[in-house]
Amino acid sequence: MNPAQYPKVYLYRRIVQAKLYIDTNYAERIDLTNIADEAFFSKFHFIRLFTKIYGRTPHQYVTKVRIDRAMELLRTNTAVSETCYAVGFDSLSSFSGLFKRLVGISPSVYLLQQQQIKAHILKAPLEFIPGCFAEKKGWKKKSNFEETHS
Repeated sequence: MNPAQYPKVYLYRRIVQAKLYIDTNYAERIDLTNIADEAFFSKFHFIRLFTKIYGRTPHQYVTKVRIDRAMELLRTNTAVSETCYAVGFDSLSSFSGLFKRLVGISPSVYLLQQQQIKAHILKAPLEFIPGCFAEKKGWKKKSNFEETHS
């Protein structure tokens, strides 16, 4: 490794360490001071480097991780209030408002959609398997498409 590259690699490792800290502790009460301390940077220098590398501020990244995890929990039929607290929010109303702003629908509507999708999959599972795969396995008859366009 070129000696001039060493400091950059060292800085990136520290930023990645902070990102991994967020990924692991997103549900805890973490703030910028905790995260910057994890990377051994001042808050302002850390924000600048993190944003440059990941394209969003540490706060935006924590929010994204929490909302992504909330979506995973809602897909497993976890109640909205339980999901809210499990991903680190203190207020159901702030969680719901932020979820709706970022996802486009409220968490309760998202949960309902996921339940409807699961019910539809149980009712008609072959609709969710690619046709070519289903034909290969003998689960679906071959299409007459070729015959109609000869």
